[in-house]
Amino acid sequence: MTIEAVARPIGLAKPRLRKKTAENTGLNSAAGHVVMVLLSLVCLLPVYWMVATSLRPANATFETSLWPTSMSLDNYVYALNSIPIVRMLINTVVISSVVTVVQLFTGLLAAYAFARWRFRFDKLVYTAIALTWLVPFQVVMIPNYLLVAKMGLLDSVVALILPHFASALAVMLLAQSMRGFPKEVIEAARMDGARSWRILWEVLVPNLRGTIASLAILIFISTWNEYFWPLLLSRTPENSVIQIGIQMFMTSEGTAWGPLMAASTMASLPILIIYVVLQRQVVQSFMKSGIR
Repeated sequence: MTIEAVARPIGLAKPRLRKKTAENTGLNSAAGHVVMVLLSLVCLLPVYWMVATSLRPANATFETSLWPTSMSLDNYVYALNSIPIVRMLINTVVISSVVTVVQLFTGLLAAYAFARWRFRFDKLVYTAIALTWLVPFQVVMIPNYLLVAKMGLLDSVVALILPHFASALAVMLLAQSMRGFPKEVIEAARMDGARSWRILWEVLVPNLRGTIASLAILIFISTWNEYFWPLLLSRTPENSVIQIGIQMFMTSEGTAWGPLMAASTMASLPILIIYVVLQRQVVQSFMKSGIR
C-alpha cells in the first residue's frame, strides 16, 4: 500500500514536469530569437545609415529621419569624379586575392612540414612563428618600408603585397588541422607510393576544404580592410587602394560626408556581394573549421 501511494504521485508528476520543461524551452527559444533580432538591428543600423546618407542631397546630409526625404545620386557622381574609385577597387581586389592565394600556399607548405616532419628545433621555430602573430604589423612597418624603398618599389601594387607573403595564423591553423587528420590515411597513401607533395595536394587539401575556405575568407577581408601599410607607401591614387580613397574625403577643411558615405558604400559592395552569393558556403566553412 505504501509503495503504491508513493508511486502514484510520482507517476502523475512526470507529465507536468515535461510540460513545464517544454514551456521553459519555448520561452528560452523565443527570448533567444528576440535577442538575436535586436543584435541584428544594432549591426545593420550603421550600414543602413551609411547607404541612406549617401543618397541624401548635400543640403539634407544631417537629417535625422530614418528614411531620406529626398534621394539623389549626386554623391556617387561626385565621388567617382573626385578620385579613381574603380581603379582603386580593382587594385584592392587584386591585392586581396593575391595575398589570400600566396598566404594559403605558404601556410600549407609550412603547416605540412610542422605537422608531419620532425627536425631539430622544430618546436622552437614553430613557437617563434606563433609569437610573430602577437606582434602588431605597425611595429614592423618601418623596417618593411625601408626594405621596399631600397628595392625601388615605393608607390606600387607589388609593394603592398610583398610583406604579406606569409601568415602565422595560416600556419598555426592549418598545422593544427593537419595534426588532427587520421595518420592511417597518410600511411596508406605512402604505401601506395605517394610522396609528400602528392599527399599534401591530393589527400590533405581536399579534406581540409572547410578550414581552407574559412581561412581564405579571413585573409581576404583582413587584406581588404588594410589601411596603414597602403597609407605609408601610396603616393598616387592610381596605385592605392579603396581605403585610402575613402580617407581622401576627410581633409583639414572639413569632411564631405555625402561623398564619403557613397565611397564607403561602393567599397562595401564587393564584400557584401561575396557574402550574399557564398552565404551558405561561408557559414558551413566556419562551422566545419571550428572558427567562432
